Amino acid sequence: MGINKVHQLEKAMVLLLNFEGWDLEWTGGGSERWDAKGKTQKGYDCVIEMKFRKKHYETKMLEKDKYDALMSLDKDVIKIYLVNDAKGNFLFYLNTLEMPPAVKKYCPDTTMWTKKKLLKDVYLIDEKDALRINLNKGY
Repeated sequence: MGINKVHQLEKAMVLLLNFEGWDLEWTGGGSERWDAKGKTQKGYDCVIEMKFRKKHYETKMLEKDKYDALMSLDKDVIKIYLVNDAKGNFLFYLNTLEMPPAVKKYCPDTTMWTKKKLLKDVYLIDEKDALRINLNKGY
């Protein structure tokens, strides 16, 4: 999946959430470490990191450095990790989620621009800890 496709998906997700009462702007094309920022449905400041996966995995992977960047923001900002996969959309509210111990996994050194892999610290988050929205039917 190329960067243009990912940006299209991020923008579509922002549009979908805004349709549901959020007030978000897409930030994925800039230098920020998250893909959207704005307000939740209840009017709280938030940032959202998004990942789009073709396959479904019961554990969702979040790079520790991405988590650390999100958590370094003001404590009053709600930090959300959104994963879209073949089963549906999963939202993880990181402010209140107890993270499992980090593990080391070989991951691309960038999301999609190279085939080079690096050993990175990641969290494997169980999907049962997510607030699920619009699960795909037939899965």
